[in-house]
Amino acid sequence: MANIDLQDDLTADAPVLSVRDEEGHLNHAFIQAVEATIEGEDALGLLKLAGKLHEADTGDLIESLGEADRARFVRLLGDDFDYTALTETDEAVRLKLLETLPNEDIAEGLGDLDSDDAVYILEDMDAEDQAEILGELPYADRAQLQRALDYPESSAGRRMQTEFIAVAPFWTVGQTIDYMREARDLPDSFYEIYVVDPTFRLLGAVALDKVLRTTRGEKVTSIMTETRHAVLATEDQEEVARRFERYNLVSSAVVDENERLVGILTVDDIVDVIQEEAEEDLRALAGVGDEEISDSVLTIARSRLTWLVVNLGTAVLASIIIALFEDTIEAMVALAVLMPIVASMGGNAGTQTMTVAVRGIATQELGARNMLRVLRREVLVGFLNGLALAILIGLTAWAWFQSPGLGVVIAGSIIINMLFAGLSGLLIPIALDKVNVDPAIASSVFVTTVTDVVGFFAFLGIAALWFGLPF
Repeated sequence: MANIDLQDDLTADAPVLSVRDEEGHLNHAFIQAVEATIEGEDALGLLKLAGKLHEADTGDLIESLGEADRARFVRLLGDDFDYTALTETDEAVRLKLLETLPNEDIAEGLGDLDSDDAVYILEDMDAEDQAEILGELPYADRAQLQRALDYPESSAGRRMQTEFIAVAPFWTVGQTIDYMREARDLPDSFYEIYVVDPTFRLLGAVALDKVLRTTRGEKVTSIMTETRHAVLATEDQEEVARRFERYNLVSSAVVDENERLVGILTVDDIVDVIQEEAEEDLRALAGVGDEEISDSVLTIARSRLTWLVVNLGTAVLASIIIALFEDTIEAMVALAVLMPIVASMGGNAGTQTMTVAVRGIATQELGARNMLRVLRREVLVGFLNGLALAILIGLTAWAWFQSPGLGVVIAGSIIINMLFAGLSGLLIPIALDKVNVDPAIASSVFVTTVTDVVGFFAFLGIAALWFGLPF
């Protein structure tokens, strides 16, 4: 845990503040100290408090500050502010902060970043601001960033780092080592050296440990391995992340359609991709889109309203089913009391199956080869859980209303709905995926509709037949 000295004189008796508490949250006293330096325009004090923080801590600190204090925080730190911290903030916070900063200052800050971090900050900005900032950069940097921005959103080209080490196939290990010692524009960290031909076509890669173990006179081609996992720049970042996970990669070359080396991807970027994709699926299942914790009230309301309207439509459909059995419910009021139980249990069971199915589709673990086996499993699970719940709620209904018939009715409807919950929870995401609709976004609405409609229809229909009630 980092400790920051609060006094100008760095003595052993000087009080210190922990940046984070035991739960990993930013220390409230530390935030207050930073706010005090901002309020007092104390640039030196702020530098001592926050100038040497890790970019992840700085990003969290920016989010914790008030909107007015964020720009003052950046201004007071001046050249000591690391723009990498903006990659650690929510998009809404980042964009609002960037709007308050001069484009000249942003360009100067981005010039010190790795290309992948600079692209991450630029890609969400307005085209006009992008162009102005790029215009402030040297031609070589501008060309690299523009090329990355021209690739599709969420592609490997957007994520790649254009700083890498490439050598000719006739170089020796000694020449390569000398080059790395003398060059000034090397990446901050790297794991492989890439071998390319005169047209920059990728030939292979050499791991750093092999370079260190090999004599200086050996050619790099003698220790080079063919790059089997090179990534196409236009490839979707989720597919790339899956490849890193499957083959335990630390880094990978990125090539264009002509197999020319254009960049590299490293595992730290892929970890961010994995987290983003997981969060995206989680939010989609709940129908909240790309909502962030820092979004405004209107943004959040607008994001959620669409799926709430869709849910309203499905709720009306379920109500229509109930209306068909209006006379049945009037004849036995107990049905109205127990009816929500059937739909609720089916909805929960369907959501469980659906979550597993959506994740299986996303990770490519669920497909045509094993669909029947998984379907059979979910049907059996639905039947067994339905049977257990049927016994439990059947006995409860019997004791509650002193009616063994009512216990049988709800027990039978629970089993039926649990079976349909398993079927719909699996088949609906698969069907949506087949028609190129994201199952994470749309599945929940359809699954809950099926379980509600089937649950109400089964329960009220069986009750009408069992007790001879009017339809």
